[in-house]
Amino acid sequence: MKRLATALPLLALLAGCVPPAAAPVKDYARLRAEDPASILVVPVVNRSVDVTAADLFLSTLTVPLASRGYYVFPVYLVKRLMEDDGLGDAGMVHRADPRRLGELFGADAILYVTINKWDAKYAVLSTSVEVDFDYVLRSGKTGEELWKTHQAWTYVPSSNSSGNAVADLVAMAVTASLTKAAPDFLPLARTSNQKAFQARHQGLPAGPHSPQHGTDKGEY
Repeated sequence: MKRLATALPLLALLAGCVPPAAAPVKDYARLRAEDPASILVVPVVNRSVDVTAADLFLSTLTVPLASRGYYVFPVYLVKRLMEDDGLGDAGMVHRADPRRLGELFGADAILYVTINKWDAKYAVLSTSVEVDFDYVLRSGKTGEELWKTHQAWTYVPSSNSSGNAVADLVAMAVTASLTKAAPDFLPLARTSNQKAFQARHQGLPAGPHSPQHGTDKGEY
């Protein structure tokens, strides 16, 4: 019963999510040849209107990458060191030579993430929450692109009918207004990261710090 109660919020989220379309199988030759053990996550470029999006999303990246078997440099320490080094603007960091960043931190690979959309679209009876991200992994040695993916998700809160049309309309309006007032983007961000890094034939192969390292070539 406890497991069921724990699973219900996640099931509710997934039930209201619209996933991205299937993508073609990736070519992992270059990534496997480099076999990076450490990943430097640089500050996120935010193209949305939400000024808090970049820092919130940055906080969701370490755990899923580490769970794939990669050492991840502490993201906020990296951000602070970059600011001290004159790289306080995320766009400037993304335009910098990856080889310079790799040498500066001793990182095998650099992960760049761009937030294209982090929005809540409000209507009287429904509000949809949308996120859209681009992920690019580059070599810290050569600067070449090793892997990239794109994730776009939409969450529309579901509402169950009570049998009373007027009450249902009021409930839907209240739910929509609450979602607009305080939309929770983090579950969608975590879902995007999970799919980006773990999806078969699309995500990242298990890194050197994972027991599955080198054994998952049929899946990645």
